Amino acid sequence: MIKLLTILWNSFKMALGELKANKLRTFLSLLGVTFGIFCIIGVLATVDSLKRKVQGDIKQIGSNCIYLDKWEYGGGENYPWWKYINRPVPKVSELHFIKEKSFLSGNIAFLCRQMGSASFGDNILSNISIFGTTEDFSKIQSIETQSGRYLSDGEFNRGTPSVVIGVEIATQLYGSPNIAIGKEITVKGRKLEITGVIKKQGQSFANVFDFDNALITPYNYFATVYNVDKSEPSILIQGKEGIATKALQEELKGVVRQIRKLKPMQDDNFSLNDISSFADKMDALFGSINLGGWAIAGLSLIVGAFGVANIMFVTVRERTSQIGLKKALGAKRRTILTEFLIESAFLCIIGGSIGLLFVWILATVLSTVLPFPIFIAPSIISLALSICVILGILSGIIPASIAAKMDPVVAIRTK
Repeated sequence: MIKLLTILWNSFKMALGELKANKLRTFLSLLGVTFGIFCIIGVLATVDSLKRKVQGDIKQIGSNCIYLDKWEYGGGENYPWWKYINRPVPKVSELHFIKEKSFLSGNIAFLCRQMGSASFGDNILSNISIFGTTEDFSKIQSIETQSGRYLSDGEFNRGTPSVVIGVEIATQLYGSPNIAIGKEITVKGRKLEITGVIKKQGQSFANVFDFDNALITPYNYFATVYNVDKSEPSILIQGKEGIATKALQEELKGVVRQIRKLKPMQDDNFSLNDISSFADKMDALFGSINLGGWAIAGLSLIVGAFGVANIMFVTVRERTSQIGLKKALGAKRRTILTEFLIESAFLCIIGGSIGLLFVWILATVLSTVLPFPIFIAPSIISLALSICVILGILSGIIPASIAAKMDPVVAIRTK
């Protein structure tokens, strides 16, 4: 162990000595390694951070959740809107039937939405989302309040004019989320009492629920003010813990067909949208981006490998007499081989560390601009160091072998 540590320390000092003695040559040779590590780690860190953000947004929409709707989500140029437009919209009565007949369902909520305005005194806000929903909605969405409280089951059942508002609405109408609690807000000429303010969620790639600029009211109140059938109604069904989304979807298909009294040969007049499928599509996209990053980095790392190999060939030639002296004093082939391989690996680690430093600087800058922070995971750093070590060993294997096979007498006489 002591011998190995001695070799490691000597190799590290030699790598630093090479860097100090031939700054320009070593820097240019390591540039390929630095750029390669910068590319692959930059891409991996960005994609990983983006993936975390998207997964968080998908979870916000509802993990393991099926949306019963007349429309099939997805869109695109060839979207057959004519196929869905005449379908019946989901009814709140269907929610109660699903609760009775579905054994795989856990939380179930009815949801409808209208765009409108809200006011307090002389302050008016336009283009905000007004949601009407049932009590399980907060369990599916995991809505947190930063001040006050969420709507109670009694308020949902009675349809009281109570409301939970987004933090942006509270700030713009009342000046502070804490001040808004207990105040009244006017929506469509009716006053509602504010029970809580939703915790700030920020920008979302999913962009389905912008709770920062939204109001949530009990469905039984919402239905007395708006036409539910024209308020984008849908039913959110979340599977019980451990239940696969596909199994839930298949069960719901039979239950809803039973509700709609569809004959065996009739097509479905509803859509069961699997929210988790969006995450699968994003995973495929992230995989393609990662592949592109690896391709760009691969070319740079190959160039870097030749650069490091060149450094090691020159180093072996410059230290020929030292190698001969070591062998004459009893140094074994494997010791010489190990020293040069470790030195080559250290050189690559130095180049990779510079690349990691550049990635960290770029991530810090981008985190202030992008709607999500760039996070360099420990696993990505470990991958970078592993690539450097492997690349160093591959680059130094031929020069190290030449050094290990030198005849000590001939090597000592070499100037």
